[in-house]
Amino acid sequence: MRTVARELGVEAMSLYHHVADKEALLDALADWVFDRIPLPDPSLPWREALTRRWVDARATLSAHPWGLGLIESRRSPGPATLRNHDAVLGCLLGAGFPVPLAATAFSALDAYVFGFVLTEQTLPFEPGESAEEFVEALALPTDDYPHLATFIAAQVGPDYAHSDEFVIGLDLILDALEQRLSAVGLQVEGRQGP
Repeated sequence: MRTVARELGVEAMSLYHHVADKEALLDALADWVFDRIPLPDPSLPWREALTRRWVDARATLSAHPWGLGLIESRRSPGPATLRNHDAVLGCLLGAGFPVPLAATAFSALDAYVFGFVLTEQTLPFEPGESAEEFVEALALPTDDYPHLATFIAAQVGPDYAHSDEFVIGLDLILDALEQRLSAVGLQVEGRQGP
């Protein structure tokens, strides 16, 4: 709290007029991050709404690199966090996802976005920098790593941007969820009789 107070140019004790303690401050910061992620638009089809939501979540977490670790460390969700989670679940449930599948979908999408952001934050090259230079510096012996060499030759060129892979991966997950939702719908229809 002293460090925060020093950065703000105030006395540490004055912070306690606004937050109870360090944990409350960290909870508020985590909630602040969620407050910056737009809620899924309920007027859109579920897939489009969730694509936009997770693209926005990635952008927000990328803009605030400290946010991901903080969010994952908190156990007391604030109103923005709860509102965001409720809206995502509402989008899934409104599309016909049964509760167990909605829970799995939410978990899979969250894990994908959080993992992608973490990977971006730890890449050995910065966004916008050439990955080619990094790959050349590795000087991988192609005889020892033939599959990696094939991958690098096909993927890592002057136009390579790891960020381009995000929506492709998101689409793969949404495709699988759409298939599951369709299969659940067929099972429900089958139980209802002719």
